[in-house]
Amino acid sequence: MFDLIQEIYSTIRRNKLRTALTGFAVAWGIFMLIVLLGAGNGLLNATSEQSGSLVLNSMQVWPGRTSKPYKGLKSGRAIELTQQELQATCQDDRVEKAAAVLSQSGVLLSHGSDHVRTGLEGVWPIHPSLGAVDMKHGRFINQIDIDQKRKVIVLHEKTIEMLFGERMEKARAVGQQVKVGALNFLIVGVFSDQNNFSPSTFVPFTTLQLIYQKKDDFTSLLMLTRNVNDEASAEAFEQDYRRTIGSLQQFDPLDRSALFVWNHMRQYAQNQTAQSALHLTIWIIGIFTLLSGIVGVSNIMLITVKERTREFGIRKALGAKPRQILWLIVAESVAITTFFGYLGMVAGIAATEWMNRVAGEQVLDIGVAQATVFRNPTVDLHIAIQATLTLVIAGTLAGLFPARKATKIRPVEALNAN
Repeated sequence: MFDLIQEIYSTIRRNKLRTALTGFAVAWGIFMLIVLLGAGNGLLNATSEQSGSLVLNSMQVWPGRTSKPYKGLKSGRAIELTQQELQATCQDDRVEKAAAVLSQSGVLLSHGSDHVRTGLEGVWPIHPSLGAVDMKHGRFINQIDIDQKRKVIVLHEKTIEMLFGERMEKARAVGQQVKVGALNFLIVGVFSDQNNFSPSTFVPFTTLQLIYQKKDDFTSLLMLTRNVNDEASAEAFEQDYRRTIGSLQQFDPLDRSALFVWNHMRQYAQNQTAQSALHLTIWIIGIFTLLSGIVGVSNIMLITVKERTREFGIRKALGAKPRQILWLIVAESVAITTFFGYLGMVAGIAATEWMNRVAGEQVLDIGVAQATVFRNPTVDLHIAIQATLTLVIAGTLAGLFPARKATKIRPVEALNAN
């Protein structure tokens, strides 16, 4: 074994540049595979986190404008959601509960000299169960707030930071007053909504309706469904719902411009499909990068066999057995792929750890809105080791074929080779 190690070392020393270039191809292949997997995991983890905040059996509906004529009525008609549509929604056996939402955009919130412009949403107490609203401090809107039309408000954590400063504890904001336009509102709760690009500000439905003189139509409807457990059933429910509202508002159920439906179950299924496609693409690119290193090892072994033809002929003439020559070449291939594969694995893991430290909690922040776009871009150690072992095995096989060719060389032919 010691003689074998010495011989491999001697061969590598005689061909430093060739070995270095081959080793670089091997190390680069495993390095890029690990880095690509890490970066892909960062994107997938961020997407999964946002998808995980969705209440999958919930839907939100907004009115639009018709894009086609229907039963003698012209296109371009504005659709309204009213108490009639809310009642029809609640009467569907597949709807567990539903609530209307009123919105007022461009509202100025201020506290002292700090201010932020945002949108108000007038909601009902059941709102948190219909969407991704995670209460952190205080409480949400309750029925007394609705009945008495109280001037109370529930703010997003980011809004609190902009009005009271980042250093202030969020819990201390509960009980403070903020101005909504010219009116004073009492902060009763602080929430987080899991990376919403447009975090809302909640007030009682009836309060917003009174202050802004809203009519009987709603901005949107939120509903929580039952027995809608997959994309197919969610799509079937949406089609039935469009037919129901279409019959009330007199528009074509196939006219998607008349009614906009945010189907969380369908969005989740689409996200899962996109994640699977991204994961597969990363693996394909990484594997082809890895193959470039394996091809490099195979080529270098072919060159080695050609250059050492006379040497192998002499060895066979002196009594060396084919398996000894085979083992010599394979061992050199294994040594190169193992050593440089290990270096590539260590470098790849170090790169993903650096990415995690620098951008592992990357958040797109645009004032009051933010979203996590990159999270924990690391690769499981087991996957890194398995990829390296795969490279070593593939490198061994890559060296095996040239080695088999070397064992078939006849001593006379080898001694006559140039």
